[in-house]
Amino acid sequence: MKRVVIKVGSAVLTEQNRVAKERMAALVELIAKVKEKGVEVILVSSGAVAAGYTLCRLDKKVVANRQALASIGQPKLIAMYQKKFARHDSIVSQILLTADDFDSRKRTYHAKCAVETLLGQGIVPIINENDVTATEELVFGDNDQLSAHVAYYFDAELLVILSDIDSYYDKDPNRYEDAKPLKRVSEIPKEDLEAECTPNASFATGGIVTKLKAADFLLKRGRRLFLASGFDLTDAYSFLIEERHRGGTLFTASD
Repeated sequence: MKRVVIKVGSAVLTEQNRVAKERMAALVELIAKVKEKGVEVILVSSGAVAAGYTLCRLDKKVVANRQALASIGQPKLIAMYQKKFARHDSIVSQILLTADDFDSRKRTYHAKCAVETLLGQGIVPIINENDVTATEELVFGDNDQLSAHVAYYFDAELLVILSDIDSYYDKDPNRYEDAKPLKRVSEIPKEDLEAECTPNASFATGGIVTKLKAADFLLKRGRRLFLASGFDLTDAYSFLIEERHRGGTLFTASD
């Protein structure tokens, strides 16, 4: 594997209305170890609104306030990443994208050229949605969809989503005690893709449905997605570093 996109959501990066520094540090250490294996890493990171909220307590339910919080929090979030990646002698960059950037071949091409240049220099591009201008996406979109597009259009073989959801289950684990995690999935039922989005955290915008949509997008284009816990990175380490699939769900075309 030459290139991987790792996406981390707000549920993992935030705790009690602040950025979870310990979990961020653990994520950065994982990325550093992946890079040591000679794999290029693009990071898609949520958390700008949460970071902004630590500095300015605006009502998150108001769209304009969320846009303002994102503009406050994005530089703070990147500064935190810079500090933690510096401990591993890594430089990071910031790229803000919207859905429109992938609707234009010219804009997609220019974004890809920038990413290729950064990766060629060993720099970790940190991508987030431009929440200040992407009003519709801010309300209805999510970084799961963004990360799937990043993985496909920027030529990554694999997307890893680290979340408060550790696997895709055969039934809702919050309602059924006998729900079992699915280790390998090659096709997603239509009813699961059309289910209601149910984010688990105050800063989150997705839930399992948006992750399934991201997986479906990549499956139809011959790419893979690995879903695992972002709180306990054991399964992510096993898959990415040891190349062993212990826990988590791998969405991949059937052999």
